[in-house]
Amino acid sequence: MSKIQMKNVEGKQAGETELSSEVFGIEPNIPVVHQVVVAYEASMRQGTHSTKNRHEVSGGGKKPFRQKGTGRARQGSDRAGQFRHGGIIFGPTPHSHALRSNSKEVKLAMRSVLSGKLADEELIVLDSLALEPKTKAAAAVVKALELTDKRVTVVVADDDVETYLAFRNIPNVILVAESEANTRNLIDNKALVMSREVAKYFEEVLA
Repeated sequence: MSKIQMKNVEGKQAGETELSSEVFGIEPNIPVVHQVVVAYEASMRQGTHSTKNRHEVSGGGKKPFRQKGTGRARQGSDRAGQFRHGGIIFGPTPHSHALRSNSKEVKLAMRSVLSGKLADEELIVLDSLALEPKTKAAAAVVKALELTDKRVTVVVADDDVETYLAFRNIPNVILVAESEANTRNLIDNKALVMSREVAKYFEEVLA
């Protein structure tokens, strides 16, 4: 088990808590983290980019000039790619960019990120993160934790709507529900904040 000093919403020490070494204490697997993040970002691409080829542009149909005797190269349509207003040659077409990562890789990547955050002292565990739905209250927590000028990811419980509403308008703060957390939004920050209950949730899901 790994021990970490907890804080409260006022930024003061609130005792210690033990975290599972299987989730928060492994040697980070950087290649797997990279692979999972690349797969996530690739899957987010819409893949709707498209161009018209020579068969889809308007016009054409008639042979531009006779086959022989003009001294020019033979042509069958003035909508071929080399002509003005012709179709695009080898242009992009709609397709999926999705890449797949199996569940073992995804869990290993998330364990690697959580372990790396703990080792780099970028993981902040609070004894409780229950706030009234007011931006002022959330801003006070960010200030008390000395995270005002940092990019912060706050992981909240799925049913903690009030805390979500409190943090949603804070600059540089990214909110993530515990069930929707993934490798990319756990690593894309300078500080990762969660309550002790959320940390236990990750231990159950990723062990």
